[in-house]
Amino acid sequence: MKDFMLIFIGVSYAEMNLSPEEIQNRAASWMSWNEKMAKQGVLKEGNALQEDLRRVKGPDRTVTDRTSAELKELIGGYYIVKAADFEGAIEIAQDYPDFDLGGTVEVREVMHYN
Repeated sequence: MKDFMLIFIGVSYAEMNLSPEEIQNRAASWMSWNEKMAKQGVLKEGNALQEDLRRVKGPDRTVTDRTSAELKELIGGYYIVKAADFEGAIEIAQDYPDFDLGGTVEVREVMHYN
């Protein structure tokens, strides 16, 4: 089995003006997917990310404060899952709860150097 990172790209729930009920339903969908992966033994770890960020760029190491409002796409979080190959990781990604909101899952294999 290999490790794959599922990177969740979309817009902020806060910027979508979702109702508290809609946010609660979304959270339940995420928890359901999380539990499904845990039961299947494929989930290694995962976290949501705060929306504010800092970028360090270039040879002079310029630091820029950014907010999700400035970004066209927000990386909202990630999971690291175990799968035999890309096809297996893509199959796991099919349950991503935010496809209906235009969300995207980027699937990348994790390289281990040991």
